[in-house]
Amino acid sequence: MTALRRIDVGTARRLAIAKQRLAGSTPRSSPERVLDVIRSIRCVQLDPISVVARSPLLVLRSRIDDFQPRHLDRLLYRDHSLFEYWAHAASIVLSEDYPIFRYRMRNWTRTGPGAWSDRTRDWIQSNAKLRRSVLSELRRRGPLRVRDFPDHSVESWVSSGWTRDRNVDQMVRFLWIQGKVMVADRNGLEKWWDLAERVLPEDVRRERMSDGQVARRAIELSLRCLGVGTAAHVRGHFTHGYPGLPEILQGFERKGLAERVEVVDDGTPRPGTWYVHREDLPLLERIERGRWEPRTTMLSPFDNLMHDRKRLLDLFGLDYKMEIYVAAVKRRHGYYSMPVLDGDRFLARVDPANDREGSRLIVRHLVPEPGVKADAATTAAVSNAVQDLAGWLGAERVDVDRSVPPAWRRALG
Repeated sequence: MTALRRIDVGTARRLAIAKQRLAGSTPRSSPERVLDVIRSIRCVQLDPISVVARSPLLVLRSRIDDFQPRHLDRLLYRDHSLFEYWAHAASIVLSEDYPIFRYRMRNWTRTGPGAWSDRTRDWIQSNAKLRRSVLSELRRRGPLRVRDFPDHSVESWVSSGWTRDRNVDQMVRFLWIQGKVMVADRNGLEKWWDLAERVLPEDVRRERMSDGQVARRAIELSLRCLGVGTAAHVRGHFTHGYPGLPEILQGFERKGLAERVEVVDDGTPRPGTWYVHREDLPLLERIERGRWEPRTTMLSPFDNLMHDRKRLLDLFGLDYKMEIYVAAVKRRHGYYSMPVLDGDRFLARVDPANDREGSRLIVRHLVPEPGVKADAATTAAVSNAVQDLAGWLGAERVDVDRSVPPAWRRALG
């Protein structure tokens, strides 16, 4: 039996970072460059919180020099090279991947008996008039906001959360998951909806793939995005729910499409069966030879490198938790803490807020990672990352809260 290639955990980190386009030189912003970056990472998670800026913009800013949001808008709402759909969460995804997401559109309530699936199917059936009304209004009037639809529901949506009685909102959401309607435009956070056939190019909607082809394509793309990973990591990226994952990865290995490797830490193998795609082996070998161009940047809490919290802890040693819903007095890292990635390690978590009216970026909190000292090199790296974010936001100054430790406060101020 051929011995497995052994990869040091530091090399694995660098490969993962490079594949996420967080190493090397940054391309200058243009629609073509934005599309190229999204092809590398495959999805960009959406989130409405904009205490600094909307998360998709922060994700792309970390990877693109002088990123211009209008370039993303053009790809989404004019060129239709991208659309909004569900990956590992609500995300911006590639129109060329539509056949992959069509699998979810067809199967989202067909996962077998279950209380939620049964209730959703029954609710949609009970509100057939509302469903027909939403589709006919769009067909007749063109793009509309949720508040533009009449509520023809006969049964209210029951929930203990914010969706309770939001019947039109829920029906539009379910039609979105089914692929019947899509976001055609946005005004801030407000969405304008239209029929999917008016949003996606016809050639994209015509393409068909079998369930097996979809699963193999999605799993291969996910592995490429990760650089190195286990089946659990692949599942967590944007392929949740595709059948036969372990068997497909084993098939990739038999066919030479992927190589099974050992990730070792001080000579001890990390648990799990790890894979690297064949086309990423040259990059892996260059990294092992020392060809590595580190960068320093602040990451959105919803960055692709961050969203799989277990992988983040296993591979990078970063135990990250969102504290948005934690009482202010109990927060350790802050409301919207953004980790500072320096090369292949995390230095600190910075909790910033963008004061748009005052044209300033406020650093409300800063906590260094365990073992990170406030020496000249480290404080300079964190300060440069903060100043870079402030410059992109158009902030004229950075104000640092008194709660930030003095050594860091001096560097940031």
